[in-house]
Amino acid sequence: MNSTVITNIARFILLLAVQVVIFNRINLFGFINPYPYILFILLYPVNGSKAGLLLSSFFLGIIVDMFLNSEGVHAAACITLAYLRPTFFKFSFGISYEYQTIKINERLTPERFSFILISVVTHHIILYLLEIFSFSLILDILWRTLLTTVFTLIISTTIIYLIKPGKQ
Repeated sequence: MNSTVITNIARFILLLAVQVVIFNRINLFGFINPYPYILFILLYPVNGSKAGLLLSSFFLGIIVDMFLNSEGVHAAACITLAYLRPTFFKFSFGISYEYQTIKINERLTPERFSFILISVVTHHIILYLLEIFSFSLILDILWRTLLTTVFTLIISTTIIYLIKPGKQ
């Protein structure tokens, strides 16, 4: 096994554990829940296996669903995010993103921030659309998406800077 695989496995386990132990217990104002576990999908290597990303995203989401009793909405949101990730890369970084060495956990540039923002908004809107599943409550869905996105962005960027490799 190479170091990338080991890093991804460690990231998967660590983010899942932190989500289950700490962030699942946070419930501000009754509906603001941070979901930084999606950083695994965002930080997955650009040139990594697409099937591996989809499969691990499914397992990530279904394990979070098991702990939250949420009937598969996290799995669906994670798979959708993993599937749309190359499109978000193209939008944020341009057509030739696959040939660049993009590392999300480096300095936060506008391209990186737009990628993270679009990804988090997509995940959350799908999550709340499936969870609430009523178009009569669309304002509630949008309100929850907005507030949870802001909270998740703050926590995710903090985590990215905490795990950022040190420069020698």
